[in-house]
Amino acid sequence: MVLALPESAFGTFDTGDTAFMILCAALVLLMTPGLAFFYGGLARGKSVLNMMMMSFGSLATVSVIYVLWGFSMSFSDGITGDSDIAGIFANPFSLFGSGQLTDTAGDNVVTGGLSIPSIVFLGFQLTFAVITVALISGALAERVKFSTWLVFTVLWTTIVYFPLAHMVWGGGIMSKNEDGFAAWIFGTEDVDGVAVAKVAPIDFAGGTVVHINAGIAALVLVLIIGKRAGFGRTAYRPHNIPFVMLGAALLWFGWFGFNAGSELAADMTAGLVWVNTTAATAAAIIGWLAVEIIRDKHATSVGAASGIVAGLVAITPACGALTPVGSLILGLIAGVLAALAIGLKNKFGYDDSLDVVGVHFVAGLWGTVGIGFLAKDTGLFWGGDYKQLVVQCVIAAFAVAFTAALTAIIAFALKPLGWRVSDEDEKRGIDETQHAETAYEPA
Repeated sequence: MVLALPESAFGTFDTGDTAFMILCAALVLLMTPGLAFFYGGLARGKSVLNMMMMSFGSLATVSVIYVLWGFSMSFSDGITGDSDIAGIFANPFSLFGSGQLTDTAGDNVVTGGLSIPSIVFLGFQLTFAVITVALISGALAERVKFSTWLVFTVLWTTIVYFPLAHMVWGGGIMSKNEDGFAAWIFGTEDVDGVAVAKVAPIDFAGGTVVHINAGIAALVLVLIIGKRAGFGRTAYRPHNIPFVMLGAALLWFGWFGFNAGSELAADMTAGLVWVNTTAATAAAIIGWLAVEIIRDKHATSVGAASGIVAGLVAITPACGALTPVGSLILGLIAGVLAALAIGLKNKFGYDDSLDVVGVHFVAGLWGTVGIGFLAKDTGLFWGGDYKQLVVQCVIAAFAVAFTAALTAIIAFALKPLGWRVSDEDEKRGIDETQHAETAYEPA
């Protein structure tokens, strides 16, 4: 994802790219209801509504704050020319409410010589923020107060997500800018009169910003909030596997908007991204099912759905930098790693209810670091150079540390508000106690 604003581009935009980006934004928006079905199906019958409401609640709260200050914190300096704050976040008040973006056609996001109005870019980026925080909810199934969750979505998105989006995509310290990490490591070069890192970090559509971010936040929260009352003694089985498959299908469909849309133009790179996304996802299904067959002697539909998500997660940061063959390799390894990683919660005793850590953190980390091995021009195997791998490891490590520290602070700060429902309410069912509803009438 590239944000550039040459002065000569103001006042122009491409209607084809604009239409493409509006469609991609709608596809990504669909992913959050898709996630609700995916997580809802994996949950038990007495907690399915709460699980789905956590996704829809995120859709409500994050959409509001993104329009008010989220877009400004992430990208306003590239549009207004204001300085950011230490390369970490932009001024939240520069475009507060984003009203300036609708005054004229002059504020544009430009890539590859083609442009889209900034208000369209805002809509596209809003959907990314929504689903990132919704992803975290899967780790907290069946035990968290809905009201505390809503407060968390506002705080976490503001304190963690918006700054990280700025650092990676908005020209901050994890970008290719001369003040970023990559420039400090391997120096800069002059490109069209601008000093940029010789080896630029690659995060095309959100390996650090979305998946490492959500995955490590989920791990921190489950360690602080604690396990479900029956963890280790109760068998937690998906209550509706067709919901899981439906959710996975909607996620895969929407993910084409997620990845291809991050090119910000309807061009050849967007086409490559589409193919790479499909290739990696298909290979990840095979990798996950291979583990199941070898380990459990069965290939499950839940495994196939989980493999879909693992492949989509892994290819997200890499989809514009790999060949289709490289994408197949990346996806296959992602499926294997994620299938093995979901068992870590039993080994180490943390209650990641729906395997957010095992899938999103592990596959997202592999996708980000795997670029260093498989990138078609700069990777260790394709390009014969170690430098891209070093840069990818640095940005992944920084994202882990940044998110873990700030998420812990937010989690502890919300403890007086109360994270957990009572043991009795948890036993009775969080749908009934938190929402006064049940998904299914008793037989």
